[in-house]
Amino acid sequence: MVTVSHLAEKIVERKPFLEEALAKGIINYVALAEILRPEIEKELKKEVKTSAIMMSLRRLSEKLEKNFIKQAQIRFKETDITIKSNLFEITVLKSSVIISNIKRLYDLIDFSRGDFLTITHGIYEITIISNKKHKNKIERILEEEKIVKIIDNLSSLTIKIPIEAVEQIGLFYIVTKALNWENINIIEIVSTLTEMTFILKEDDISQAFNILKKLIEEQESVKK
Repeated sequence: MVTVSHLAEKIVERKPFLEEALAKGIINYVALAEILRPEIEKELKKEVKTSAIMMSLRRLSEKLEKNFIKQAQIRFKETDITIKSNLFEITVLKSSVIISNIKRLYDLIDFSRGDFLTITHGIYEITIISNKKHKNKIERILEEEKIVKIIDNLSSLTIKIPIEAVEQIGLFYIVTKALNWENINIIEIVSTLTEMTFILKEDDISQAFNILKKLIEEQESVKK
C-alpha cells in the first residue's frame, strides 16, 4: 500500500541535495511539507495534512542521518592532492584516423618534467586535456579532425585514493557533492583505480583545493 511516508521518501531520493539537507537536519519541515503536499496528494488522490507529511519527513531525517554517517566515512589516509595549472581541453569526433593521430601526441609530452595529458574515449568522441604550451601543436596534429569544443583556462585537481577506499560506497558522491555545494563547476572528471582528477576552471581551483582539504580532514576526524 502506498503511504505518505513512502511517497515522501521516494521524492526525496530523487533529490540528492535535499536528501543530505534532511540528513543534516537543516531543513524547515513545515516549508518542505507544503512543497511536497501537492505531489503527494496527486499520487494518493486525496487530501493530506501537512502535519502527516512533516511527521514522515522527521522519521526519514533520522533514518538518513544514520545512513549518511555510515557512508561518509571514506578512508582518505595518506591522501595527496595535486594541482596542475595552465591546461586546456579539446574534444573531437572519432574518425578512421583518430587513433594514429592521437599516438603522435605522446611525442609532445614529457611526463618526467611534469607534463599533463589525459585522453578519454567516449562512444562518438574523444576528449584530450593537456598543457596550454602544447595547444598549438596538438591543434595542428588534429587539424583534419572534427573539433567539437575547445575549453581554455583550466586546471586539474587530483586526489590520490587509498586502494581500500575503492570498495567503499559513496566515494564519488561525497567528493563531487562537496564541490557542488560550494558552486564549483566540474568541467570533467577523469579517474583511474586510485586517482580521481577534477578538471576545473582556473578561477575555481584555489577554493576547490581548500574544500577538498577540509573534507579529507573531516573524514579523518570521523574515523578517530
